[in-house]
Amino acid sequence: QLQLVESGGGLVQPGGSLRLSCAASGFTLDYYAIGWFRQAPGKEREGVSCISSGGASTNYADSVKGRFTISRDNYKNTVYLKMNSLKPEDTAVYYCGRRRASYCSGYVRGEYDYWGQGTQVTVSS
Repeated sequence: QLQLVESGGGLVQPGGSLRLSCAASGFTLDYYAIGWFRQAPGKEREGVSCISSGGASTNYADSVKGRFTISRDNYKNTVYLKMNSLKPEDTAVYYCGRRRASYCSGYVRGEYDYWGQGTQVTVSS
């Protein structure tokens, strides 16, 4: 069964760090770009970051540039999102999704065909 499972969320103080993981099963990540999205209460799901299938190309939303780093380990079939200097406005449920392509191009949800169940990130003192 094809599945994406996020983990690593939690409660952290402003300025703190977390590393999210997105583990794939039932398929190999090698051929797909993977994106991270987030959804805060009462808001639309927004794209945060994306990484190409081989990892050579990454992009970030302006709101997280310089603070978040996306990476992947295709041997472990896992994509990571390292989040530093966290702010209260980063509070959201974070989702990873499989893009129907090997490259990243924007954050159109319809271009992603499988999603994880999400992991909660709460930034609060």
